[in-house]
Amino acid sequence: MRIKITFILIISLIINKLAFAEQPANTNTVAILTQQLQAQKGNVVYVDFWSSWCVPCRKSFPWMNELQDKYQKQGLTILSINLDHDRNLANKFLEQNPAAFPIIYDPKGRIARKYKLKGMPSSFIIDRAGNVVSAHVGFNKQKSLAYEQEIIQLLNRPATTQSP
Repeated sequence: MRIKITFILIISLIINKLAFAEQPANTNTVAILTQQLQAQKGNVVYVDFWSSWCVPCRKSFPWMNELQDKYQKQGLTILSINLDHDRNLANKFLEQNPAAFPIIYDPKGRIARKYKLKGMPSSFIIDRAGNVVSAHVGFNKQKSLAYEQEIIQLLNRPATTQSP
């Protein structure tokens, strides 16, 4: 078990170094997310918005790592959007709360505006056809159980029966 956790931490550091590769200030983060979502068509996608100051986000990261590990083979992908203006704050957060999933750094909040966030953390569940089927604000144990049930239901549906 300890080896598995160590492996996950190493992989997450590599993924996050790649995801946080220097982006020019004028990077179109909405286009980056759109490309990521296009590439994930056929999978159920959990899109999570977070920031270093968000206390519930600290609890959501271990849960998302667990979900990724548990359901990835069934077609779950987790994508994460960081909204910190200062990348150092995001990096410090990730040192304490490693992520085993890709992170898009969106300091200007372009993606947040597109998705009309109402609070932090916010998440969206996207079906295999690429449709947003639910949006959530907040994170706690009770909510995480409900989110996971939604994900399981979508994973159990064949791609052809997804909403239009």
